[in-house]
Amino acid sequence: MTGGQIAGLIAAIAFLVLVVFIGVFLMKMVRTLGEVNQSVKTMTNDMDVIAKQTEDILASANTLLDDVNHKVATIDPVFQAAADLGTSVSDLNAATRDLTGKVKSTAKKTATTSVVTRVGESVFKAYRNRKNKV
Repeated sequence: MTGGQIAGLIAAIAFLVLVVFIGVFLMKMVRTLGEVNQSVKTMTNDMDVIAKQTEDILASANTLLDDVNHKVATIDPVFQAAADLGTSVSDLNAATRDLTGKVKSTAKKTATTSVVTRVGESVFKAYRNRKNKV
């Protein structure tokens, strides 16, 4: 065997080893891609189930929200009536305070007038009694 033949044999063996390693690598890659494909299918099925459940939950939430909005609209007049009642009570309190003030003022005037009237009547009686004696 000549040097060129030995070099060719070494190159052929190196090429054969390279082809075997590439073949093994590609076989492992095919197996891995198969597993990835299976995982993606499983995940896709799971995502479909999750999407359906999410859709059902959102539909229920929308129904519940509509029900809550309807009930809130129903009780809104109650709160408005309570607010109106509070305003009316406040106005009534203010009117009562005003009336109480007026009654108090009139009572003071009446009391003052009564004292003056009594003094005047006493003076008038005393004057009449004196005049009748004379």
